[in-house]
Amino acid sequence: MPEAGLAQLVPLTAVALLAGVVDAIAGGGGLLTLPALLWTGLPPHLALGTNKGQSVFGSFAALVRFSRAGMVDGRRARLTFPLGLAGSLAGAGLVLLVPPATLRPVVLALLAFAALFVGLRRGPPARPDGGPRPAAPVVAGAIALAIGAYDGFFGPGTGTFLIVAFVALLGDGLAHASAGAKVVNFASNLAAVTLFSIKGVVVWRIAVPMAVAQLAGGWIGAHLAVRRGDALVRRTAVLVTLALAVKLAWDMRS
Repeated sequence: MPEAGLAQLVPLTAVALLAGVVDAIAGGGGLLTLPALLWTGLPPHLALGTNKGQSVFGSFAALVRFSRAGMVDGRRARLTFPLGLAGSLAGAGLVLLVPPATLRPVVLALLAFAALFVGLRRGPPARPDGGPRPAAPVVAGAIALAIGAYDGFFGPGTGTFLIVAFVALLGDGLAHASAGAKVVNFASNLAAVTLFSIKGVVVWRIAVPMAVAQLAGGWIGAHLAVRRGDALVRRTAVLVTLALAVKLAWDMRS
């Protein structure tokens, strides 16, 4: 395994900071960090494990910032967090049975729908005050379980899919949906990093400096989402979704 010196850790940390900001707003941070880790020469399995090892800190920081702003529905979170955790563990187990690459065409179509949905959506959320509504716990739990499993199994677009699901099925505003997504995203990341750590595929000497940057980036991104609201989340989500779709389409060529 190649050694990571200062010349590699400095750009990796900078990428992690930017990824933390983007991921806190609309998901998609892995689109930046995973290629950066592969650039260092890490084998794919170590790059994936190390990516989760650092990204979990960004999702945690974003969740704390959203929570402090009063944008996290505590009653819903008590249901979605454990189900997101369980879903991610189940999804990781499915990797042994089904090649994740078989999902690429389906995910590509879903990303195109997500970009259109978020980009074209206008008007206020279902509740006049823009806050998350406490209804439909079964739906919220199903979202957390299903998309948590997707994150453990495959992953690209998880944050965006969570935002779209919370907006479309629960009537959240985009900024509140981003906050709700971080509950599930942190849970699924926590499950993944636990598994990867047990398997010894997290390179902590790389993950730790990136994690510090992720903490800062996650906090900054969530702060921007709190301050700028739905408009910022909409623009960022559309850009992230299109970038993910381009990457998946490119990967399908091979």
